[in-house]
Amino acid sequence: MMEKIILYLQYPFVRNALIVGVLIALCSSLLGVTLVLKRFSFIGDGLSHVAFGAFAIASILNTTNQMLLVMPVTIFCAVILLRTGQHTKIKGDAAIAMLSVSALAFGYLIMNIFNTSSNLTGDVCSTLFGSASILTLDASDVELCIVMSLVVIAVFILFYNKIFSVTFDEDFAKATGVRAGAYNLLIAVITAVIIVLAMNLVGSLLISALVIFPALSSMRLFKSFRQVTCFSAIFSVTCAALGMLISIAAGTPAGSTVVAVDAAGFGICALIGAFRHTAG
Repeated sequence: MMEKIILYLQYPFVRNALIVGVLIALCSSLLGVTLVLKRFSFIGDGLSHVAFGAFAIASILNTTNQMLLVMPVTIFCAVILLRTGQHTKIKGDAAIAMLSVSALAFGYLIMNIFNTSSNLTGDVCSTLFGSASILTLDASDVELCIVMSLVVIAVFILFYNKIFSVTFDEDFAKATGVRAGAYNLLIAVITAVIIVLAMNLVGSLLISALVIFPALSSMRLFKSFRQVTCFSAIFSVTCAALGMLISIAAGTPAGSTVVAVDAAGFGICALIGAFRHTAG
């Protein structure tokens, strides 16, 4: 098995997939802690379906770079979700559900009506589950992912204290002069960027796993925000790398394998946390 992995690592497209996968996992884990604590975990699921709809339109239009359409549309919808959840009668979870199912349905409908591909089922499966997308990235996709990932990491580090305050007590943050609305908007935009990037790794249906599992796993073991965030990042990167290596060795879909490893890791962390609680 190790010989097979070493052999595949000699190919540039496999190395590119590992680099992109690890970066996406890292960014997802950093933001995941905030989204879980703010009880807005399913924004990833909703935006992933929006991205699927935008991807369907981009495919029909035969755009040379689909990111140019998918990214702005997803960011716009992230802002709409944030505003809708805060200022109207349709609260966050209901708004996400409405936008999610609508985008998914319209996206699939558009692909069925206008798509001229001879393998529509394969195209849809790849988009929804990330069957092989991560292994077909070209140099420009990898460069874009690296740049966007570095921007996300830099923003999180620079605004760590503000994000922390908005996450735990938004009213108190406002009282101390923090522009909570602006930082919530920043979180929404970053989430949209990560969702679009993560579609190549796990597909639009499995993206929530990259956001939720690392955060929940680290919360089983640690209490402070800093410790949870750091362990979440380590957990997510380790699971992503391990899942992709297993996928290469076993010939399984990369996205599903990564999520399965995340789920197994959560189970281990939950058992350790339960044992600590019992022993204490």
